[in-house]
Amino acid sequence: MMEAEAQTAMVRIRSSQRFFTEEEVSRLTGICRDHLRNLVESRHLGLLVRVARSSAGQTRRLFTPADLFVLTMLAPRCEHSV
Repeated sequence: MMEAEAQTAMVRIRSSQRFFTEEEVSRLTGICRDHLRNLVESRHLGLLVRVARSSAGQTRRLFTPADLFVLTMLAPRCEHSV
């Protein structure tokens, strides 16, 4: 039973992809955005990046493959809608 659970928790990514957006991490890990934001802030994961959009600068959080690994180990998939 334990092996079946481990296989469903596997996240596959392209080796060439260096950074992931919050949307991609949520989709890949199955963690909803609200839980993801709370977990990321409490564990200090991800990189805050300032993105220039029009006249107002906006910050986004980007995640590395190592961040993805940590997130899949720390948090189970959300049971409610993702």
